[in-house]
Amino acid sequence: MRKDVDTLLEHATGLETTGGNKAGFAGTNIPAWLDLPDPKGFRPKRKYETIWISDVHLGTRGCNAEMLVDFLRSVECKTLYLVGDIVDGWRLRKGWYWPDAHNEVIRRILKMAHRGTRVVFVAGNHDEMLRDYAGLTFGGVELVLEAVHETLDGRRLLVTHGDAFDGVVLYAKWLAFLGDKAYGALLRANIVFNAVRRKLKMPYWSLSAYMKKKVKNAVQYVCSYEEAVANEAISRGYDGVVCGHIHCAEIRQFGGITYYNDGDWVESCTALVEDLQGHIAIIDWIAETGGHTAEGVPVHHEASHHEVGHHEPAHHEPAE
Repeated sequence: MRKDVDTLLEHATGLETTGGNKAGFAGTNIPAWLDLPDPKGFRPKRKYETIWISDVHLGTRGCNAEMLVDFLRSVECKTLYLVGDIVDGWRLRKGWYWPDAHNEVIRRILKMAHRGTRVVFVAGNHDEMLRDYAGLTFGGVELVLEAVHETLDGRRLLVTHGDAFDGVVLYAKWLAFLGDKAYGALLRANIVFNAVRRKLKMPYWSLSAYMKKKVKNAVQYVCSYEEAVANEAISRGYDGVVCGHIHCAEIRQFGGITYYNDGDWVESCTALVEDLQGHIAIIDWIAETGGHTAEGVPVHHEASHHEVGHHEPAHHEPAE
């Protein structure tokens, strides 16, 4: 398993992995691309205290790697949390799919770490092969099973991928694989659907996300999942919880704690951010960019965040 992880890192980054409790940047063998300047003409960088992203599913055709690279090039932060399912090991076991855009996501994250951003990788169920290496560091990226984040206003948030609260994954893993197969078929349809939209000069739109929100049972599951995760945070004495897993970005209050879900980069292309005043909001990158990457053209305005609403594209943190 360690060999598989090393091979993936070296393929994606040119990074030489090492033994012991760390990997990457061995000796003076630092990849040249780490110190290359960013391309000119991209949007002015927004500065955040903390950013959370999850469910990128690198290694699958449904991954919106180009949109994620566009987002990461547009931001700076002190801490970046990768909240699981960044790499889809389930799919990679079935067949290798790793285009250049997926390499660029890994390189962008490692470049952020190299420039001083603390990067914390909370392994998920699709990249569960990394859970065996919790406590180690790869290329400046800390691997953990879960984390605790303290916000600028002093609140303690549990950071966990969230699959431990998914009864399907926890109690019947083979059912999860069946669900993964059906979901994959929907995502493949989504790829074809958006290929047609691109030819018609129309922006990206998630068919799979739209259909999932229209299915009553899916909505019931999302609500039950959110409640289960929130109850865990309450029982452990935290002020809130940040998770991913269900591809449904949300900010909700449960009793005295706040539930945050940062969404995904397969369907909705969302991230959770803490600004320099300690306010937390969800960024919907498709809504803010119209589904188009910058492609070297600067954008001279800051897109606004949307108001809170259940399962809306983007949300502000609820007012105290």
